[in-house]
Amino acid sequence: MNVVFEFLKMNMCGKKRVRQVSDLFLTRIRLSKNENILHHYLLCLLLPILILFGSTSKAQEYNADVVIYGGTSAAIIAAVQVHKMGKSVLVVSPDKHLGGLSSGGLGFTDTGNKSVIGGLAKDFYHRLNLHYQKEESWIWEKKVEFGNKGQGTVALDSSSGTMWLFEPHVAEQVFEDLVRENEIDVFRDEFLDRENGDIVKTLGKIISFKTKSGKSFSGKMFIDATYEGDLMALAGVSYHVGRESNDTYGERWNGVQLDVKHHKHRFATNIDPYVIPGDPSSGLLPEISPMSPGAYGSGDRRIQAYCFRLCMTDKPENRIPFPKPEAYDPNRYALQKRIFESGWNEVFEKYDRIPNRKTDTNNHGPMSFDYIGANYDYPEADDATRRRIVEDHRLYQQGYLYFLQNDSSVPAAIHKAMQNWGLAKDEFIDNNHWPHQLYIREARRMVGDFVMVEADALGKTKIKRPIGMGSYTLDSHNAQRYVTEEGFVQNEGDVGVHPDRPYSIDYGAIIPKEKECGNLLVPVCVSSSHIAYGSIRMEPVFMILGQSAGTAAVMSINEGVNPQNLDFLKLRRQLEMDGQVLEK
Repeated sequence: MNVVFEFLKMNMCGKKRVRQVSDLFLTRIRLSKNENILHHYLLCLLLPILILFGSTSKAQEYNADVVIYGGTSAAIIAAVQVHKMGKSVLVVSPDKHLGGLSSGGLGFTDTGNKSVIGGLAKDFYHRLNLHYQKEESWIWEKKVEFGNKGQGTVALDSSSGTMWLFEPHVAEQVFEDLVRENEIDVFRDEFLDRENGDIVKTLGKIISFKTKSGKSFSGKMFIDATYEGDLMALAGVSYHVGRESNDTYGERWNGVQLDVKHHKHRFATNIDPYVIPGDPSSGLLPEISPMSPGAYGSGDRRIQAYCFRLCMTDKPENRIPFPKPEAYDPNRYALQKRIFESGWNEVFEKYDRIPNRKTDTNNHGPMSFDYIGANYDYPEADDATRRRIVEDHRLYQQGYLYFLQNDSSVPAAIHKAMQNWGLAKDEFIDNNHWPHQLYIREARRMVGDFVMVEADALGKTKIKRPIGMGSYTLDSHNAQRYVTEEGFVQNEGDVGVHPDRPYSIDYGAIIPKEKECGNLLVPVCVSSSHIAYGSIRMEPVFMILGQSAGTAAVMSINEGVNPQNLDFLKLRRQLEMDGQVLEK
């Protein structure tokens, strides 16, 4: 049996070594005439094979210093930072495509004040700049034909070496390049096993979690970089879903916002909500809720609407017709008919241009891409329910486009203009040219070590532990469509309030309370109120916070402390050294 012991000491799990030992045993069997010795060698032959197959479960176990759950922009940036700081990192992504919304259709960047976007986030936009400086990158239009106007700034910015408008596939390639260059191991299509609660915690820390495929991931530090906050929730960290009341944090723009008129996403004229106008007994038109909207400023479980950010084109050679969705019913869009009858004609207001004659098309108007009221269950739903909700959003949005392009009730000018548009043939080619990522504008929000509130996001307070900055409008899309006391249809929840200045985000917003979890960071579902999150939730900010989370994770390992006890001055020095902008 000495050979077997030598095999065990050598930790032979590879096929090559099993073959070497097997060949040795077979040679001895052929040379032996003794039956007992034959049995002995046969047993010895079988043992390493049994050990090999018995170790297949171990082959499903993976370990790194830092384990990141999610495939968003924040996840990839966090992973790059961890690698650059010399620690091992794994990205466990429920998504096949990396980058979240940044590669999923949102190419018209919500920059705010771009001077506060530094570090690896700025490097992402710099890489896009390098791509679009090449003449060969302009396939469907010439570079000189591009308007170069972004959201409140120039798009291709020579002064900062950045590009703020981009095509989805170009952004995805940047994320893939970052993964390849930094040799980051990414496990795709791996969903956290939430149904079975497969997470191991000891003494308030995550030891490991399992995915539905049976893989187990263990580490010293963990980062939840999903839009939904699934790892955070499974770890027992406190969170909130919906809108807090204004009284909760002493705010003005949280909770139910009746009669707030910040954007053009309300009904500006009185439109009857009933199937038979003036007859409540005939029932409500589709897409109108029968529920009471609630009192002004009160909290509820409603969340702002989701939609797909579509990459469309009017270039015939690259245009795919809008598909007619399954079970299409034009009556579903009867409310839109009445909106047109009222004189509304702003269909093309948010067909925002990105390079190569494409758009990042967003919601606009009283009825548009936002599927209002259809997402309330999404944040805490199981995976099957989420897939159904995502599919419902696809059917709604495809039906809306098909209605605009084909229904005889659409005004002639809009109907004619719509014939020029379709999906971009060279985008999302493995998903019938439809975005792979629904815009999860808001889901769970952690209640952590520090809660960012309205005053913080308006730039009215002094943040003690800045780890990055935001600057975008406190922006919430509508959360409900209801019937007013006067008997007309109206939307509610749309808010847009500009901060006084760029604001800092506190370190405590990305770490849970230590008693709940001592080795987790959360750079996407950050600790904030609903309305403060309306500004923080922008993709550049997620990348900024992803880098800061990766930095804090590595430094916590090096210092042998929980992130909650990390020396902030040391963290700050490292962030500034890596190009993060912390204060203005």
